[in-house]
Amino acid sequence: MTVRTRFAPSPTGLLHIGGARTALFNYLFARHHGGSFLLRIEDTDRARSTEAATKAILDGLDWLGLDRAEQTVFQSARAGRHAEVAHAMLAAGTAYHCYLSPAELAAMRDAATGEGRSLKVISPWRDRDPRDAPADIAPVIRLKAPRLGDTIVGDLVQGDVRVANAELDDLIILRADGTPTYLHAVVVDDHDMAITHVIRGDDHLTNTFRQIQIYQANGWALPQFAHIPLI
Repeated sequence: MTVRTRFAPSPTGLLHIGGARTALFNYLFARHHGGSFLLRIEDTDRARSTEAATKAILDGLDWLGLDRAEQTVFQSARAGRHAEVAHAMLAAGTAYHCYLSPAELAAMRDAATGEGRSLKVISPWRDRDPRDAPADIAPVIRLKAPRLGDTIVGDLVQGDVRVANAELDDLIILRADGTPTYLHAVVVDDHDMAITHVIRGDDHLTNTFRQIQIYQANGWALPQFAHIPLI
């Protein structure tokens, strides 16, 4: 196996010491194993992403001497691919169109707040006939997440970390306007870039349960995960 790592910052600000440290871990791990270090700019938040921040990240990595093995990938340029995978999941039955209205979602949110719990969306459209869909609602696409068992992250730093699947809901992978959500885009990009090791801050650990479910829904091999402490 050829080791392939990536650094995937969002260009919403300058490269800070925590980001530089994560990039350095990825670079050194790839170099140690004779592999490749790649860069992906996660610029799907168009309102907050700036060219100045992108340039600052590139300049910072160059100043640190962290050479990239391939051309920089810009996540926003891959929106068509993200949508393609979401629709393939629909066809495979591992995702579904959800027609919950804003009012229905607000009622769920209010109920969760009133009960002092976090919102967990249980959509009736998971098993409902789409022929019953209302004509005035543009649907999102949700992952049909497993209900039974556990999702386990075999982390190279944290060890085995697990969550009961009953604790997770069916996350949105494609919004009603056709744009991908962050968790979906990251999985598709890491798969297509053949990333073998995802090394990042442990603030992303909880995201990994969701991302593993997206990998599994597509029948894709998982990368190795390593979640390092923040500074």
